[in-house]
Amino acid sequence: MTATVRTVADLMTSPAVTAGPAETLEVAARRMAEAGVGSVVVAEANRPVGILTERDLMGVAQLRPVEGAFTDVPRGLKGVIVAETEIGEVRGLEGFYHYRQYSAVDVCTHYGFEDAWALLVDGHLPDADEAATFRAELAPLRRLPEPVAEVLPAIARAGLAAPGGAGSLDALRTAVSLLALAEGFRPSLDVSPERLRADGLRLGAAVPTLVAALHRLAHGMAPLEPREDLGHVANYLYMLHGAEPEPMALRAVEAYMTSTIEHGFNASTFTARVVTSTGADLGSAVVAALGSLSGPLHGGAPSRALDTLDAIGTPERTEAWVRDAIARGERIMGFGHPVYKTYDPRSAMLRDIAREMGGPLVDFAQQVEATILSTLAELKPDQELHTNVEYYAGVVMELAGLDRTLFTPTFAAARVVGWSAHILEQARDNRIIRPSARYVGPPPPQPLPR
Repeated sequence: MTATVRTVADLMTSPAVTAGPAETLEVAARRMAEAGVGSVVVAEANRPVGILTERDLMGVAQLRPVEGAFTDVPRGLKGVIVAETEIGEVRGLEGFYHYRQYSAVDVCTHYGFEDAWALLVDGHLPDADEAATFRAELAPLRRLPEPVAEVLPAIARAGLAAPGGAGSLDALRTAVSLLALAEGFRPSLDVSPERLRADGLRLGAAVPTLVAALHRLAHGMAPLEPREDLGHVANYLYMLHGAEPEPMALRAVEAYMTSTIEHGFNASTFTARVVTSTGADLGSAVVAALGSLSGPLHGGAPSRALDTLDAIGTPERTEAWVRDAIARGERIMGFGHPVYKTYDPRSAMLRDIAREMGGPLVDFAQQVEATILSTLAELKPDQELHTNVEYYAGVVMELAGLDRTLFTPTFAAARVVGWSAHILEQARDNRIIRPSARYVGPPPPQPLPR
């Protein structure tokens, strides 16, 4: 059987979409959009002289936006490619995400938190010797400088006095800003990649110390000094509770933290890269990312998912509770994701760990999950709403003994590693991120009021 030989013509539009050298970029852009193609042949006197692509137009648009299809993007930038990255990707339709070239779930299952950290920051999974060196580099960075430690009680008291309680994430944001100031972080534009990496490791190592210290102070307990003989997550749990964690609790929290180190261009990661694109210091970028994370639609859902279980109370009340919530236009926390259109792989992994931990809470959570999913499928058949990471994250962290006010700060203690990796990548090949907005107010200029 003779194989079919494809030619260039098979892949070309017919007739070819062309543009003249004297035509404006706006006209060429509109022609591409109308034809549904990504390039046009530039022809002069019926002879091709070049190719003009969308990438060429976007490069020009960064300096002088081209009106029309190439500057109009979906609200929230959904589906818009804003950068190239080697750090990772989320494939929502497949229920898959990866850290560099490796399945993130595989990394979480077979490697520890520090190994994933090294992978993101240094570009490869460490061998045994490299892993030991990396851990030794991180351990002394957990300690806080004296000027920061001295101010933490005041930050914790301010958090307790704030409306709504201690506000752990707000307190952490303030403490991170103070630490960056005390450490003399300089603008990323002015430091070497090695210095910026060191700043990232410093914050990544110290944030769990800040979270634990602020939590203990808010509950009338003295902070504990970090221990260099413990791993990163084990030391975090020790500083929270004053005792080395049980193996199952450690495994659960480490799996959660490792699975949330990085997750594509989410709101906080994008925020960190935008701030870095201005040449700002790494501390400023992380503080900005923490501000983005404070929104309930991004980082606050694990505790809210448990609040949902509390509100439901018993399995037989689930369907009625969900129907009432949907009728009121409320979101069901722990379900649905802006990217995943199938089961969140992080949730699947944490569900398995929750089953190993066992107990009434796990049984209840599984019963409620099944009813919520079936009810959502009936009420919202046009939407793909599946269990996301926050649902079982809340369950395993509750079983591991973490206070609910710690859920989002614990997320931040993991995600600061991913933020730092993105900050390093942005700084290596930087261009300021400066999009445009479409003005929709009253047409100017109008006369001033008299």
